[in-house]
Order: sequence, then structure tokens, then C-alpha cells
Amino acid sequence: MLPLSGIPLLRHAAALCQRLTGSHILLCCDPRYLRQDSQRHYKSQPTHGIGRYRHLLPPETELKKKSKFQKKEIKPGTDYEYGALNFCVSGHNMLYVEHFAQYIHNFFNHMSVKVEESYAKPTRTKEVMLLQDVGNKMFLDSVLSTHERVVQVSGLSATLAPIILEVLMMNQPEGVQLLVKEHTEADYLERFKSRPDLENLRASMN
Repeated sequence: MLPLSGIPLLRHAAALCQRLTGSHILLCCDPRYLRQDSQRHYKSQPTHGIGRYRHLLPPETELKKKSKFQKKEIKPGTDYEYGALNFCVSGHNMLYVEHFAQYIHNFFNHMSVKVEESYAKPTRTKEVMLLQDVGNKMFLDSVLSTHERVVQVSGLSATLAPIILEVLMMNQPEGVQLLVKEHTEADYLERFKSRPDLENLRASMN
């Protein structure tokens, strides 16, 4: 602590700072507030829970664990706009299908149409059998893989829909099919691969 003899010096320094900066500096120069000892006896005493506020809060309710896949409500359409629409892109070349689905997604964002979600459906495979010239035996010629991507939008205006469809058909690459249909619950269930073994096990348990 500063001794009492240094109080006039502090007052002179405060007045000088006030002239230079224009701000007021408040100094407590009362000898009653200037103590020679710097010991703080209360520092070693216990706080007795000072500053704790957890007991003042209401008890937290346990949140239920949300399922990983939640079924969303299907938005119905009106007289002026469509509800939930699925723009299905399918083809055998995965590169073309992926790029065209990305183009559709970016196009809807540019046209300020809300894209609910964009996802891929399980790949379907089909075996192509070839019949020999001599004999009745058939052998495997090739395996065709069909890839499908879905871009789901909502709130598409009825007057804007024909223009968007025309633009998408003009930019549709070769070998890629485009299908537009309303979103249903069956479309949601098609996103997941079926497990016949689990379904049979559940049926036996029930």
C-alpha cells in the first residue's frame, strides 16, 4: 500500500491526467480506506456454497432418445402449389446419374425452391442371360446395375413447374431417365433395403 505521504503526489498526477485526457479519475484518498497491512483474513475461510446455483434450477427431465430415421409428415398440395414432389433420376451410368441429380439440386436452389432432401436409393442389379445358337442352355452375358437418385422438393408453384420441367428435359443427358411423382409413404420405405431374415424372425416372435 502507498504511504500517506504520497497522497498529494497522487492528487497531482490525477489532475494532470484529467487535463490531458479530459476524463475524470476518482481517487479515494481518505486515510480510513488506506490500510498499511495487506493481509486478507477472509481468503482462507470457507465459502459455504457461495456462487452455487444448480440447486436453484428446476430438475432436468430426461430427453427421450430419438430414432435415427424419423418419418416426416407428407405436405399436401394446394390449388396454387404442389406438395412434396420426388424428382427421380435413374440410369446405368452412375456418373451421369450423380451429376444430373446434382444439377437438379443446384437448379432448385437457384430458383428459390425449397429442397427437402436429396438421397440415393439402393442399387438394383439385373442379370442378362443369353441363349446359345445350338441347344437350350442359357449363360450369363452381363449384369446391369441401375442407380437411382431422388431430389425431393416442396412448395413448387403450379405456374413455375412447366418451365422447370422443360429446362430439365433440355439438359437431360443420354441414358438417364427422369421421373416426377408425388411423394408417398411407399417411397419412404423404398429407401431402405429389405431384410427377409429379420422379417421372418419378427413374424415368428409375434
